[in-house]
Amino acid sequence: MSLMAGDRHADRVVPPTGFTAQLTLFASGAMAFLAVFALALSLASGRLATRWGDELAQTATIRIVAPLDQRAIQTAAALQVLQTTPGVAGARALSDAEQQALLAPWFGEDLPLDSLPVPRLIEITSTQPGFDPTGLRLRLAAEVPGAVLDDHSRWRAPLVAAAQRLRLLGWGAALLILAAVAAMVTLAANAALAANSQVIHVLRLVGATDSYIAQAFVRRFTLRAFVGSAVGVAIGLLAVWLMPSGGDTPGFLTGLGFQGAGWLVPLLLPIISGAVALAATALAADRALRTIS
Repeated sequence: MSLMAGDRHADRVVPPTGFTAQLTLFASGAMAFLAVFALALSLASGRLATRWGDELAQTATIRIVAPLDQRAIQTAAALQVLQTTPGVAGARALSDAEQQALLAPWFGEDLPLDSLPVPRLIEITSTQPGFDPTGLRLRLAAEVPGAVLDDHSRWRAPLVAAAQRLRLLGWGAALLILAAVAAMVTLAANAALAANSQVIHVLRLVGATDSYIAQAFVRRFTLRAFVGSAVGVAIGLLAVWLMPSGGDTPGFLTGLGFQGAGWLVPLLLPIISGAVALAATALAADRALRTIS
């Protein structure tokens, strides 16, 4: 409470303007702005990975690798197996046009499917609990020897791992930003203490204690960091809010932002920045006052 109330006489020890004030305000504001985007990227990557992982978990594919004269028979047999498989919500065989559209980016629009050994694809949609892939593979091996089940597990694992690393990078970037704020505030506080060494010497002569002098510096630089961070967070949130949205199918760029209670997370940055500035200034003032005679 005494830190916020302050002392107007003690506050005169710290210059209200000058490069130290501008440096502290600019550094805390810029770092808070960058921290907002680091947090937005971290949270958005987690949401997208969860969404994509859920979508891949609810879909699977069966490839019918069989001679042309057996392909239709085995496709029908595989569909019959899927109709009696618990956890399968629906299954359908892709048409020639759909398979040709899937292969067009690599082989062109006029790919002759009837003259190439292209397997027939069956798209599976599972229920929320899902099906047992091991049991389904055993049934297919017994009843449809040309069927190969792909449950997309090899695609989900790298996606989840990449999302976890992106989240860690986002939080790591936020911690580095706070460390940069602490370094900048420490440099600014040291500069202000050195510039006011003669004033500090006079205050000591008239009976001011070091804790009284240090409190003035701690209060001023803490408030500067808090105000600068608040401005930076406000600008950062506005910039994130103005980012384009991808609607129901957002990507990494169009999905960058906050959702629900996630908008409250950046609001903690000014408080954290103020706490970091308080600790950094207190340490800097303690060291500097020991050296000023």
